Formats: sequence, C-alpha cells, structure tokens
Amino acid sequence: MRGLAKVLLMVVAVLCTAMVWGQSEQQRRERRRINPINTNATATQSINETRNDTSRINAAIRARSTSFVREDGAIVYVDTVNGNEWIDSATIRRGSRMTYPRWTALSVGIDLWDPVMRLFGQKYGVVGFWANVSVYNRFFPTFEMGLGMAKDTPADMNYTYRTPMSPYFKIGCDYNFLFNSNSDYKFFAGLRYGFAPFKWEVSDITLNSGYWGESTALVIPSQNGTAGWLEFCLGLQVRLWSNISAGWTLRYHSILHESKNVHGEPWYIPGYGARGNSLNGSFSVSYTLPVQRKAAPTDAEILPDDEPAPTPQDTTAIN
Repeated sequence: MRGLAKVLLMVVAVLCTAMVWGQSEQQRRERRRINPINTNATATQSINETRNDTSRINAAIRARSTSFVREDGAIVYVDTVNGNEWIDSATIRRGSRMTYPRWTALSVGIDLWDPVMRLFGQKYGVVGFWANVSVYNRFFPTFEMGLGMAKDTPADMNYTYRTPMSPYFKIGCDYNFLFNSNSDYKFFAGLRYGFAPFKWEVSDITLNSGYWGESTALVIPSQNGTAGWLEFCLGLQVRLWSNISAGWTLRYHSILHESKNVHGEPWYIPGYGARGNSLNGSFSVSYTLPVQRKAAPTDAEILPDDEPAPTPQDTTAIN
C-alpha cells in the first residue's frame, strides 16, 4: 500500500509540474507579442526588405525624377540627384517580327541545269525560266515555265524515243528561313505543282526472229499526253554582285496524275524529267529588281515578339 501511494504522489507531482510549465510558456508568448524583442536583425529588417523590393526602389527614383516623352513615345525619367536617365519599359514600343516591308523585291531567273547536263550526256531537257516576288523577305510566290524535249536511243536497245519541243508550267511558293537576316542570302524550302502537255513517239522498233531469220520494224506514232506532279524544293541562294544572284535547288517530285495510253507510259515528261527519277536539281542565275529599298538589319533590330526594342539611352527600366 505504501508503494502504491508513493507512485500516485509521483504522478500527481509530474502533472502539476507540466501544467505550471505550460501556463508559464503561454504567458511568456503573450508578453512577447505585447513587448517584441528587438535584436540587430530586427533593427535592419525594414532596410533589407526595401533593398530587395524593386517596386519601392523604383517608386523612390520616380518620385525624385523629372520626365519627358521621346519621339518614339517612350517616357524617359531623369534622376535629379545623379542625372541618370531611366526609361519606363511599359512605354517602349515592341519590335516588329517582320523586319522587311511587305513588298520587297521582284526577281527573274533562268535555270541552267538542263543545258549544262546536256553537255555531260543527258538526253533530255532544254531550259527553264522563273519569277517570284518577295513578301516580307519571308514568302516567295513563284511561277516557273520552260521548254523540254527528248531524244534517246538506249545502248543495246532496238528503239528510239522522241518528245518534240513542249512547254511546262509550275506554280508554288518558297519559305525563306533567313527572313529577318540580310536579304543577300536565302535558305528556303518550297512546294510546286507542275503541269505539262506534250507529245511522244517511239520509232525504229526492231523485232528479230531467230527462227525465221527475219526482222520486223514497228513504230508507235505521235501520242498526246498530259501529266501533273507535286514537287518539294530545298535550296540556297546568294548575291554575287550588284543585283545578280545564283542558287542551287534540290528537287523531289512525284507524279500526281497523267493521261492513260494504250501504248504505255511516256519515258520523259517536260519539266519533270525521266520517269523513275524522283530527285532532280536546278542551278539558277537571277536578277532582282528592288521594290522597296532597305538596309540589312542589325542584330539589335532582330528581336522576338516578346522583347522590347533597345535604344541607345537604355540603361535600365522602371516597372
């Protein structure tokens, strides 16, 4: 019984001590709210907050500054204490993503690919011409036309294929990836639709009979044909001197439609090339007639849409 009494007394003593300590801690917190404790950190707290609060700093600078409006509409503040100029960033006009005017230039060119390739043994092609107009130096609506012909007697074959002089036409548009850079250089991709009406024939077809020892000559007379194709272009153009430029273009094309013929398919299509060749090329020399003259943009003028145009007086901005 005595041991049990001692345990109960100890439990009661611990509970009383805890209650007293809790009340004392609560009283200390209440006294601290009423009478805050000042230390070195709390004494400089407001200064530190102001130092990192740019809105308070800018407001203070604005209060002691005079201002004027520039010709471009930007508000310039002049600090009356140290003479520094500050520009309100909210009044700076944003730079245009299109550096060049809408109508920049008109270009005409000649495609020398087929004439040069014929010197190296190509049996088809004549010459092509093209014209395009520059829209913001970014888009180039393009029209092409030219003449094509073919005459070939393949080695170890017993026939001759001919396509007389025939026209072809292409219409499409190029996209210049360097649209905000110097207009003397273009790296572009484009799309064309091509169409050609033409005639073709096969002559001197010889059929030999090994059994009878005789040969027979056949002819496929002149046939009318039309064909349309889609063409994807990837090219580079540079200015050589004055208004003269030169460029290379790689072309991938695929036939969309063509007229049917009981004698089969023509081997050559003007403007397209030989059937079965999906890749082709062009080498052009062109002359550019400026529509609106504009100097090449500087790095400072080439800005994304969400960046303001810098000015020589800019050092910082007040928000």
